Amino acid sequence: MWTEVLIASMTEEGPDAKRPPHISRPEAGRFELDPVMTAILKGEAEKVQMHNWTPLRWALTLLPLIGFAAVIYMLFSAAGSRPSGLLDSYARGTMSGFVAIDDAPSQSLNTLTTPSGETLTLADKRGRILLVNYWATWCAPCVVEMPQLNALQARYGSDDFEVVTISMDQRMDVAEEFFAQNGLDALTLYHGFDLGAVQRLGARGLPVTVLYDRHGVELGRVQGEADWDSPEAHALIEAAIERY
Repeated sequence: MWTEVLIASMTEEGPDAKRPPHISRPEAGRFELDPVMTAILKGEAEKVQMHNWTPLRWALTLLPLIGFAAVIYMLFSAAGSRPSGLLDSYARGTMSGFVAIDDAPSQSLNTLTTPSGETLTLADKRGRILLVNYWATWCAPCVVEMPQLNALQARYGSDDFEVVTISMDQRMDVAEEFFAQNGLDALTLYHGFDLGAVQRLGARGLPVTVLYDRHGVELGRVQGEADWDSPEAHALIEAAIERY
């Protein structure tokens, strides 16, 4: 704003001799670009005699170039950056650990087994939002989460959403006993002892909980313990069900 005011005050009615040396009076209805800027933009800066320039002339010549460069930089920065996930705003409070991963790995297709002997993969559950939790009875933070995950499944479990808890215990009966002792009646026990599956997720250990959309694409994850029966968790799951 101040540059326009300054230029306007210097180019008001008056003799050309009082105008800055780089500003000429254009013909009516015709716009003429500053010849210095024209030379610079054409890559002919060596033709410009700059040794006798005043600070004002330097400023008035370089400011437009700096502004143009800034605009180009912002445009390329915006084009090259990964857009924020639509669920990023829900990563707060007890869900502050929820993050979207660049180039997230594909959903695991390892075989899972239920106590009834049924075998399946996560792909068999496409069409609903999945919150997949990898846990084990020997993992203290996992044990804390299980009642919360059970409550989350009881609250939202439907054709649109399921909490899938995959036990990494060596034997399924150990996980079955834990389910019975802790009254985990809303969850289905899935056994898939394969710590390699956790490593392929890029996880640092247990627990790790991954949220998938209806097509098996990862929306985000929480590494470590979180309170899955909190208002923040409820808001996150409701947003995922509504948007994905």
